[in-house]
Amino acid sequence: MDRMGNQRRTHYCGEIPLEPCEVVVCGFVQKIRDLGNLIFIDLRDRTGIVQLAFGDDTDREIFEKARSVRNEYVLMAKGSVAPRESVNKEIRTGTVEIRVTELKILSKAQTAPFEITNSDKVNDELKLKYRYLDLRTRKLTENIVTRHKIAQITRQYFYENGFLEIETPMMMKSTPEGARDYLVPSRIHDGKFYALPQSPQIYKQLLMVAGFDRYFQLARCFRDEDLRADRQPEFTQIDLEMSFVDQNDIQTVVEGWMKLLFKEIKGVEVKLPLPRLTFADAMNRYGSDKPDTRFGMEIQDISDFAESCDFSVFKGAVEDGGTVRAIVAKNAAAVYTRKEIDKLVEHAKGIGAKGLSYIRWSEDQPNCSFAKFLKEGELDSLLSRLGAEKGDVVLIAADTKKTVCTVLGALRLMVAKRLDIIPKDKFNFVWIVEMPFFEFNDETQKWEAAHHPFTMPLEECLEYLDTDPENVRATAFDLVLNGTELCSGSMRITDPELQNKMFAALGLTDEEIEAKFGFLVDAYKYGAPPHGGIGLGLDRLSMILCDADNLRDVIAFPKVQNASELMSGCPSPVDEKQLRELHIATVIDEK
Repeated sequence: MDRMGNQRRTHYCGEIPLEPCEVVVCGFVQKIRDLGNLIFIDLRDRTGIVQLAFGDDTDREIFEKARSVRNEYVLMAKGSVAPRESVNKEIRTGTVEIRVTELKILSKAQTAPFEITNSDKVNDELKLKYRYLDLRTRKLTENIVTRHKIAQITRQYFYENGFLEIETPMMMKSTPEGARDYLVPSRIHDGKFYALPQSPQIYKQLLMVAGFDRYFQLARCFRDEDLRADRQPEFTQIDLEMSFVDQNDIQTVVEGWMKLLFKEIKGVEVKLPLPRLTFADAMNRYGSDKPDTRFGMEIQDISDFAESCDFSVFKGAVEDGGTVRAIVAKNAAAVYTRKEIDKLVEHAKGIGAKGLSYIRWSEDQPNCSFAKFLKEGELDSLLSRLGAEKGDVVLIAADTKKTVCTVLGALRLMVAKRLDIIPKDKFNFVWIVEMPFFEFNDETQKWEAAHHPFTMPLEECLEYLDTDPENVRATAFDLVLNGTELCSGSMRITDPELQNKMFAALGLTDEEIEAKFGFLVDAYKYGAPPHGGIGLGLDRLSMILCDADNLRDVIAFPKVQNASELMSGCPSPVDEKQLRELHIATVIDEK
């Protein structure tokens, strides 16, 4: 018998008033404590937990119904809010309970394949197979709610700043941008395919040509590439484009957005304007184009010292056009024994270094791996110059500038993590600007475009496009937070002649340019305002704001390493009739 009639929920479990009143709540049973003459049930919904209480004054039929309840049953309960004898300071509702007067079991549940409240000890495959159960855990529930808040704040911010939210197609022309496209066969157009968008790049530029000068979108994007902790085959990009602006205007809009998000979600005040580093400075100081600036240990150039000393490894590197640089790990000698430093040397070799020299100052006299090649006083001079003191470890690399900076940048992060000197509650933003326009391919021995083909070079670099590619810089900019790239943007080319030159730099023939991008080049012939934009990964941003370790923790139904989804079993075979309608035959290589 339905004793609750047409009752409806009045409050969420975690939001009930903390003073006496009548409430109706609904949710899942998290825990039951049957003390004989007293029964307590923890009822859970997405907002939190409230305790349901059943005692001597409870109707016997309701009391027995409560006794029949099991974990994960779905209940509706009506009762009065009253003070709780045993206070639980861990939850908002821990000072009160609901003394139940009516109870309805809405749905029974069989024993779950794992304990919802103890899922941390369950293997990932099992949790992903029963993802709908794992999503009931407090951690994942809070992550999904936070992701919603991020999207909500984002939309409101851009609305208030004059942006129009415009959707772009989910099925488009295949224009590979570095990763493989996901293809969609056309039933109507035999042998032809749509592609799922890797980004809305071309469409948002066309919106600028169309006159919608401020566009944004929470766009679904797809890339058929190998997965890792911070990558999924389908992801959400917060995408925006602006006309009649320069890159500072775009950065200012993004800064205001970041300030609002971090204030609302983390309670953190972000000071504006955010610092800016050129790509060259970032590589020279941190050995990375996405530097973690929460700690020091910056790279120092000692090439002039190396050139004048008798150590052939150092001297030869400089004479060959390379460089010698160092990092100083403060108070690291106690942690980095000779054995531990040997491991660093092997790691450095594994990521491209020819070797790694070091100075370990643990005793009164520093232990220097190249001391026998130094003249009297040179070691003291070097230590003084580097700011190294007793207790420190100095790591030195000698090679090409690119190799030295990359290797020391990687070691800088590795050593900092080992020494545990990276602040956990600090948020350091930095814009990386003046990115290289071209990058040299060591395999082909050719210069190649470093960005998508619509990126505008800096005006002062236009004259070097054909003669000095190494010195061409782009109006491209990345926003980095604590060593993680949040977003990339650039000003766009609007001159058809310059655009064709950039396509040529990518090695595209006139026929390929027309086939892939002809409609965009044609659009520019009808008047294109100066414009630029940026795209930021909502998944990655959510991961950071939720303090999550993996993108899967902020996505409701994620995929695993091989791009499959364990819960539903996709991808899956389709029947022959569907394939015939699409004029597709599958050929599987048995190898």
